[in-house]
Amino acid sequence: MLSFLMRHHDIWHYSWYQTRVFADYFWELMSEGELSKLTEIYQWARSEQIPLLVIGGGSNLLFATDRFDWVIIKNSLSGWKYDSEQKILYTSSNEPIWTIASQLEQEYDQTLWHRFIGLPGSIGWAIYGNAGCFGLETESNFVSATIYDMLSGEQKIFSKDDMQFWYRHSFLKENPHLFLISAIFDLSKKREKYHSDVDNIDFRENRQPKGNSCGSFFKNPSRELSAGHLIEAVGLKWYRHGGAYWSPLHANFLMSDGESCPPSDLIELVRLTQVRVKKEKWIDLINEVRIIG
Repeated sequence: MLSFLMRHHDIWHYSWYQTRVFADYFWELMSEGELSKLTEIYQWARSEQIPLLVIGGGSNLLFATDRFDWVIIKNSLSGWKYDSEQKILYTSSNEPIWTIASQLEQEYDQTLWHRFIGLPGSIGWAIYGNAGCFGLETESNFVSATIYDMLSGEQKIFSKDDMQFWYRHSFLKENPHLFLISAIFDLSKKREKYHSDVDNIDFRENRQPKGNSCGSFFKNPSRELSAGHLIEAVGLKWYRHGGAYWSPLHANFLMSDGESCPPSDLIELVRLTQVRVKKEKWIDLINEVRIIG
Protein backbone atom coordinates (compact mmCIF):
# COMPACT_ATOMS: atom_id res chain seq x y z
CA MET A 1 0.00 0.00 0.00
CA LEU A 2 1.13 3.59 -0.65
CA SER A 3 2.32 5.15 2.60
CA PHE A 4 0.59 8.51 2.09
CA LEU A 5 -2.90 7.02 1.77
CA MET A 6 -5.11 7.38 4.85
CA ARG A 7 -7.06 4.32 6.00
CA HIS A 8 -10.69 4.00 7.08
CA HIS A 9 -11.35 7.69 6.58
CA ASP A 10 -14.68 9.30 7.42
CA ILE A 11 -15.94 11.05 4.26
CA TRP A 12 -19.49 11.94 5.30
CA HIS A 13 -18.88 15.69 4.95
CA TYR A 14 -17.89 15.29 1.28
CA SER A 15 -21.50 14.70 0.23
CA TRP A 16 -24.21 17.28 0.82
CA TYR A 17 -26.55 14.51 1.98
CA GLN A 18 -24.32 14.24 5.07
CA THR A 19 -24.87 10.49 5.49
CA ARG A 20 -22.28 8.59 7.50
CA VAL A 21 -19.76 7.06 5.06
CA PHE A 22 -16.23 5.64 5.38
CA ALA A 23 -13.57 5.02 2.71
CA ASP A 24 -10.93 2.32 3.04
CA TYR A 25 -8.32 4.57 1.36
CA PHE A 26 -8.23 8.36 1.15
CA TRP A 27 -5.90 11.11 -0.07
CA GLU A 28 -6.32 14.85 -0.49
CA LEU A 29 -4.62 16.72 -3.34
CA MET A 30 -3.66 20.18 -2.07
CA SER A 31 -1.42 21.57 -4.84
CA GLU A 32 -0.42 21.02 -8.46
CA GLY A 33 3.03 20.00 -7.24
CA GLU A 34 1.51 16.75 -5.99
CA LEU A 35 -0.10 15.74 -9.29
CA SER A 36 2.40 12.93 -9.94
CA LYS A 37 1.01 11.12 -6.90
CA LEU A 38 -2.25 10.73 -8.79
CA THR A 39 -0.48 8.41 -11.23
CA GLU A 40 1.03 6.43 -8.35
CA ILE A 41 -2.39 6.02 -6.77
CA TYR A 42 -4.07 5.20 -10.08
CA GLN A 43 -1.53 2.51 -10.98
CA TRP A 44 -1.60 1.01 -7.47
CA ALA A 45 -5.39 0.92 -7.41
CA ARG A 46 -5.48 -0.82 -10.81
CA SER A 47 -2.92 -3.40 -9.72
CA GLU A 48 -4.93 -4.12 -6.57
CA GLN A 49 -8.24 -3.99 -8.48
CA ILE A 50 -9.58 -1.31 -6.18
CA PRO A 51 -12.07 1.25 -7.58
CA LEU A 52 -10.89 4.87 -7.55
CA LEU A 53 -12.99 8.02 -7.32
CA VAL A 54 -12.03 11.71 -7.47
CA ILE A 55 -14.39 14.05 -5.61
CA GLY A 56 -14.62 17.82 -5.23
CA GLY A 57 -17.12 19.82 -3.21
CA GLY A 58 -19.60 16.95 -2.95
CA SER A 59 -22.61 18.95 -4.10
CA ASN A 60 -23.56 16.32 -6.67
CA LEU A 61 -22.72 13.02 -4.97
CA LEU A 62 -24.86 10.35 -3.38
CA PHE A 63 -22.85 7.61 -1.72
CA ALA A 64 -24.87 4.41 -2.13
CA THR A 65 -23.37 2.56 0.81
CA ASP A 66 -21.86 3.44 4.19
CA ARG A 67 -18.57 1.66 3.49
CA PHE A 68 -16.32 1.92 0.43
CA ASP A 69 -13.42 -0.42 -0.27
CA TRP A 70 -12.33 2.26 -2.71
CA VAL A 71 -9.60 4.86 -3.04
CA ILE A 72 -11.20 8.28 -2.64
CA ILE A 73 -9.15 11.28 -3.83
CA LYS A 74 -10.31 14.69 -2.63
CA ASN A 75 -9.51 17.50 -5.06
CA SER A 76 -8.65 20.64 -3.07
CA LEU A 77 -6.95 22.73 -5.78
CA SER A 78 -7.89 26.36 -5.20
CA GLY A 79 -7.27 29.84 -6.57
CA TRP A 80 -8.62 32.01 -9.38
CA LYS A 81 -7.93 35.32 -11.12
CA TYR A 82 -9.80 37.53 -13.52
CA ASP A 83 -8.33 39.66 -16.30
CA SER A 84 -10.76 42.59 -16.25
CA GLU A 85 -9.39 44.07 -19.49
CA GLN A 86 -9.69 40.91 -21.59
CA LYS A 87 -12.58 39.60 -19.45
CA ILE A 88 -10.91 36.21 -19.08
CA LEU A 89 -11.35 34.03 -15.99
CA TYR A 90 -8.63 31.60 -14.92
CA THR A 91 -9.62 29.20 -12.16
CA SER A 92 -8.54 26.04 -10.37
CA SER A 93 -10.97 23.16 -10.52
CA ASN A 94 -12.10 23.06 -6.89
CA GLU A 95 -13.11 26.72 -6.62
CA PRO A 96 -16.86 27.08 -5.84
CA ILE A 97 -18.65 28.41 -8.91
CA TRP A 98 -21.17 30.26 -6.72
CA THR A 99 -18.40 32.19 -4.92
CA ILE A 100 -16.64 33.17 -8.14
CA ALA A 101 -19.88 34.39 -9.72
CA SER A 102 -20.66 36.50 -6.67
CA GLN A 103 -17.19 37.99 -6.37
CA LEU A 104 -17.04 38.77 -10.10
CA GLU A 105 -20.08 41.00 -9.60
CA GLN A 106 -18.91 42.59 -6.38
CA GLU A 107 -15.30 43.24 -7.34
CA TYR A 108 -15.37 43.61 -11.13
CA ASP A 109 -18.97 44.49 -12.01
CA GLN A 110 -18.96 41.37 -14.18
CA THR A 111 -22.54 40.06 -14.34
CA LEU A 112 -22.45 37.38 -17.05
CA TRP A 113 -22.41 34.63 -14.42
CA HIS A 114 -25.13 36.22 -12.29
CA ARG A 115 -27.37 33.18 -12.82
CA PHE A 116 -24.67 30.99 -11.25
CA ILE A 117 -24.97 32.80 -7.90
CA GLY A 118 -26.46 30.19 -5.64
CA LEU A 119 -25.52 27.28 -7.92
CA PRO A 120 -23.79 24.73 -5.66
CA GLY A 121 -20.61 22.91 -6.54
CA SER A 122 -17.08 23.47 -7.79
CA ILE A 123 -15.83 24.55 -11.20
CA GLY A 124 -14.66 20.98 -11.77
CA TRP A 125 -18.09 19.56 -11.05
CA ALA A 126 -19.72 22.20 -13.26
CA ILE A 127 -17.50 21.28 -16.22
CA TYR A 128 -17.75 17.53 -15.57
CA GLY A 129 -21.56 17.61 -15.75
CA ASN A 130 -21.97 20.77 -17.86
CA ALA A 131 -24.00 22.26 -15.02
CA GLY A 132 -26.44 25.02 -15.76
CA CYS A 133 -29.51 26.93 -14.70
CA PHE A 134 -32.00 29.39 -16.19
CA GLY A 135 -30.62 29.05 -19.72
CA LEU A 136 -26.95 29.45 -18.83
CA GLU A 137 -24.64 26.43 -18.99
CA THR A 138 -21.00 25.95 -18.03
CA GLU A 139 -20.03 25.33 -21.65
CA SER A 140 -21.46 28.74 -22.66
CA ASN A 141 -18.23 30.66 -21.92
CA PHE A 142 -15.79 27.75 -21.66
CA VAL A 143 -12.51 28.15 -23.57
CA SER A 144 -10.20 25.35 -22.44
CA ALA A 145 -9.12 23.17 -19.53
CA THR A 146 -5.83 21.78 -18.31
CA ILE A 147 -6.16 18.06 -17.71
CA TYR A 148 -3.88 15.58 -15.95
CA ASP A 149 -3.99 12.08 -17.41
CA MET A 150 -3.53 9.73 -14.44
CA LEU A 151 -2.84 6.83 -16.80
CA SER A 152 0.08 8.40 -18.67
CA GLY A 153 1.17 11.09 -16.19
CA GLU A 154 0.85 13.78 -18.87
CA GLN A 155 -0.79 17.20 -18.76
CA LYS A 156 -3.01 18.07 -21.70
CA ILE A 157 -5.03 21.06 -22.91
CA PHE A 158 -8.63 20.32 -23.84
CA SER A 159 -10.57 22.73 -26.06
CA LYS A 160 -14.31 23.19 -25.96
CA ASP A 161 -14.66 20.74 -28.85
CA ASP A 162 -12.52 18.20 -26.99
CA MET A 163 -14.88 18.35 -24.01
CA GLN A 164 -17.85 17.16 -26.09
CA PHE A 165 -20.40 19.04 -24.03
CA TRP A 166 -24.11 18.32 -24.19
CA TYR A 167 -26.95 18.39 -21.68
CA ARG A 168 -25.40 17.62 -18.26
CA HIS A 169 -22.52 15.81 -19.90
CA SER A 170 -18.87 16.17 -20.86
CA PHE A 171 -16.08 13.95 -22.16
CA LEU A 172 -14.78 13.66 -18.58
CA LYS A 173 -17.77 11.54 -17.55
CA GLU A 174 -16.62 8.74 -19.83
CA ASN A 175 -12.92 8.99 -18.93
CA PRO A 176 -12.37 8.77 -15.15
CA HIS A 177 -8.58 8.64 -15.61
CA LEU A 178 -8.66 12.33 -16.61
CA PHE A 179 -8.26 14.80 -13.75
CA LEU A 180 -9.32 18.41 -14.26
CA ILE A 181 -6.68 20.83 -12.96
CA SER A 182 -7.92 24.23 -14.10
CA ALA A 183 -10.03 26.01 -16.70
CA ILE A 184 -10.30 29.22 -18.68
CA PHE A 185 -13.55 31.07 -19.44
CA ASP A 186 -14.16 34.00 -21.79
CA LEU A 187 -16.68 36.33 -20.12
CA SER A 188 -16.56 39.03 -22.78
CA LYS A 189 -19.82 38.04 -24.46
CA LYS A 190 -23.17 36.67 -23.28
CA ARG A 191 -23.82 33.18 -24.61
CA GLU A 192 -26.90 31.36 -23.41
CA LYS A 193 -28.97 28.33 -24.33
CA TYR A 194 -32.14 30.37 -23.89
CA HIS A 195 -33.07 33.69 -22.34
CA SER A 196 -34.45 33.82 -18.81
CA ASP A 197 -35.63 36.69 -16.64
CA VAL A 198 -35.95 34.55 -13.50
CA ASP A 199 -34.68 36.23 -10.34
CA ASN A 200 -32.33 33.41 -9.37
CA ILE A 201 -31.47 34.96 -5.99
CA ASP A 202 -35.13 35.08 -4.97
CA PHE A 203 -35.75 31.65 -6.49
CA ARG A 204 -32.98 29.99 -4.50
CA GLU A 205 -33.80 31.82 -1.28
CA ASN A 206 -37.56 31.34 -1.27
CA ARG A 207 -38.47 28.49 -3.61
CA GLN A 208 -35.72 25.95 -3.02
CA PRO A 209 -35.53 23.73 0.07
CA LYS A 210 -32.91 24.19 2.79
CA GLY A 211 -31.21 21.20 4.35
CA ASN A 212 -29.19 18.12 3.42
CA SER A 213 -29.61 17.89 -0.34
CA CYS A 214 -27.73 18.05 -3.63
CA GLY A 215 -30.46 20.06 -5.31
CA SER A 216 -32.47 18.75 -8.24
CA PHE A 217 -31.97 15.00 -8.28
CA PHE A 218 -33.34 13.93 -11.67
CA LYS A 219 -32.77 15.50 -15.05
CA ASN A 220 -35.82 17.15 -16.54
CA PRO A 221 -37.14 14.95 -19.39
CA SER A 222 -37.65 18.15 -21.40
CA ARG A 223 -37.86 21.89 -20.94
CA GLU A 224 -41.66 21.59 -20.98
CA LEU A 225 -41.85 18.63 -18.56
CA SER A 226 -39.98 18.75 -15.27
CA ALA A 227 -38.98 15.84 -13.07
CA GLY A 228 -40.53 17.63 -10.10
CA HIS A 229 -43.90 17.75 -11.85
CA LEU A 230 -43.74 14.00 -12.54
CA ILE A 231 -42.82 13.16 -8.94
CA GLU A 232 -45.71 15.27 -7.68
CA ALA A 233 -48.09 13.78 -10.28
CA VAL A 234 -47.50 10.24 -8.99
CA GLY A 235 -48.11 11.30 -5.39
CA LEU A 236 -44.56 11.26 -4.05
CA LYS A 237 -44.07 14.92 -3.15
CA TRP A 238 -43.52 14.95 0.65
CA TYR A 239 -43.07 11.15 0.55
CA ARG A 240 -40.66 9.81 3.18
CA HIS A 241 -38.73 6.54 3.33
CA GLY A 242 -36.85 6.26 6.62
CA GLY A 243 -34.49 9.24 6.80
CA ALA A 244 -34.96 10.17 3.13
CA TYR A 245 -37.79 12.23 1.64
CA TRP A 246 -38.85 14.36 -1.32
CA SER A 247 -39.12 17.99 -0.27
CA PRO A 248 -42.60 19.48 0.21
CA LEU A 249 -41.26 22.71 -1.31
CA HIS A 250 -39.76 21.23 -4.49
CA ALA A 251 -40.62 17.64 -5.39
CA ASN A 252 -37.33 16.98 -7.24
CA PHE A 253 -35.18 17.80 -4.19
CA LEU A 254 -34.11 14.59 -2.48
CA MET A 255 -33.51 15.37 1.20
CA SER A 256 -31.89 13.43 4.03
CA ASP A 257 -31.91 13.57 7.82
CA GLY A 258 -28.10 13.59 7.74
CA GLU A 259 -26.03 11.14 9.77
CA SER A 260 -29.17 9.38 11.03
CA CYS A 261 -30.18 8.60 7.42
CA PRO A 262 -28.41 5.51 6.01
CA PRO A 263 -27.52 5.75 2.31
CA SER A 264 -29.83 2.81 1.63
CA ASP A 265 -32.88 4.95 2.53
CA LEU A 266 -31.98 7.46 -0.19
CA ILE A 267 -31.25 4.77 -2.78
CA GLU A 268 -34.49 2.91 -2.10
CA LEU A 269 -36.55 6.11 -2.38
CA VAL A 270 -34.89 6.97 -5.69
CA ARG A 271 -35.60 3.49 -7.11
CA LEU A 272 -39.20 3.52 -5.86
CA THR A 273 -39.74 6.88 -7.56
CA GLN A 274 -38.25 5.74 -10.86
CA VAL A 275 -40.43 2.63 -10.88
CA ARG A 276 -43.63 4.52 -10.11
CA VAL A 277 -43.03 7.26 -12.70
CA LYS A 278 -42.19 4.62 -15.31
CA LYS A 279 -45.32 2.62 -14.47
CA GLU A 280 -47.74 5.55 -14.39
CA LYS A 281 -46.23 8.01 -16.89
CA TRP A 282 -44.09 5.78 -19.13
CA ILE A 283 -41.09 8.05 -18.60
CA ASP A 284 -37.62 7.04 -17.42
CA LEU A 285 -36.25 9.43 -14.78
CA ILE A 286 -32.47 9.72 -15.08
CA ASN A 287 -30.50 10.97 -12.13
CA GLU A 288 -28.48 14.16 -12.45
CA VAL A 289 -26.84 13.58 -9.07
CA ARG A 290 -24.05 10.98 -9.30
CA ILE A 291 -24.80 7.76 -7.43
CA ILE A 292 -21.49 6.28 -6.28
CA GLY A 293 -21.20 2.57 -5.57
